[in-house]
Amino acid sequence: MSVLLEVIATTVADARAAAQAGADRLELVTAMGEGGLTPSVGLIEAVVSAAGVPVNVIVRPHSRTFVYDADDYAVMLRDIRAVKAAGANGIVIGMLDAERAIDREGLARVCEAADGLAITFHRAFDEARDLREALDVLLGFEAVTNVLTSGGKPSVLEARAVVSELVQQASGSHCTVLAGAGLTVEAVANFVIQTHVEAVHFGSGVRVNGNGLAPVDPAKVAQVRALLDAT
Repeated sequence: MSVLLEVIATTVADARAAAQAGADRLELVTAMGEGGLTPSVGLIEAVVSAAGVPVNVIVRPHSRTFVYDADDYAVMLRDIRAVKAAGANGIVIGMLDAERAIDREGLARVCEAADGLAITFHRAFDEARDLREALDVLLGFEAVTNVLTSGGKPSVLEARAVVSELVQQASGSHCTVLAGAGLTVEAVANFVIQTHVEAVHFGSGVRVNGNGLAPVDPAKVAQVRALLDAT
């Protein structure tokens, strides 16, 4: 089984380039410099129509914190309905409580609103007080199909042992550990072999000059695809 390759897209051109070069799935975001915020409905519709691969859309109303108030949740639930209506495959979302544990109540509301959309819990996970405890909570939510993590480190390459443990913890469940943040073309094959991850997530690593705000470089995406197929 080949390792799944997810690539961040911020424009329709990114989406086309990544999909044509071998990405299995896209994560659509705007404001990459802020870690990704909810894109416009127009962009979601255009990317879903152009991509030809599943598109997961980040639902994140602001970049201040992952602890959300009632108004934030009202906005996110509206956005989830809009994402679903636009034909996306899933949503990418995450929320913590004041104690840095997963906000179970908030996540339950999101799962209900998603109504069958795939749910990836994003790198809010890496700010949780205890990653194993957080993963245990997420494994209790059938709707959460992916957890995007860098193993609690700024770069996932610094957290190989932790990622490997999380992969084991999720093994045999409905939930896949999606490793991302800091992955490079050069390091990916070795990383996959060491950690046994089944899915990887690329942002800056497959962009022109490794710059997060630059366009997707299809040659880099194709290179990663070839390396993953060879492992």
